[in-house]
Amino acid sequence: MSSDRVSTIGQIAVTVDDVPAALAFYRDVLGLPHLFSAGPELAFLDAGGVRLMLTTPQGAGTSSANSILYFKVDDIERVQAAIVARGATQEHAPQLTARLPDHDLWIGFVRDPDDNLIGLMEERRPA
Repeated sequence: MSSDRVSTIGQIAVTVDDVPAALAFYRDVLGLPHLFSAGPELAFLDAGGVRLMLTTPQGAGTSSANSILYFKVDDIERVQAAIVARGATQEHAPQLTARLPDHDLWIGFVRDPDDNLIGLMEERRPA
């Protein structure tokens, strides 16, 4: 059955100046599995089933002017501290952002080597 609606995100592109440096950050600092590279200007990683493409601007986009990627984590304080210890730039320490009916939302931010903002989020359920 075909549909004229979109559903799951299959891939997200992040525009960077230096793909090998960005690959090292997303793979080694954030811990995303490297899927494959297609030449020196394209690298692909797995972000929980969504493909993350690292690319130079190639006529569209500007480094560090991307939308914000938010990654779900458990124990946001520990994860963010570990990511910063591995080389991410701390932007904003984790903090309680919203109290929702079934969980508290905690958000923190770091930056990659191209100054792209990366959000970390934890949905804490009541004990």
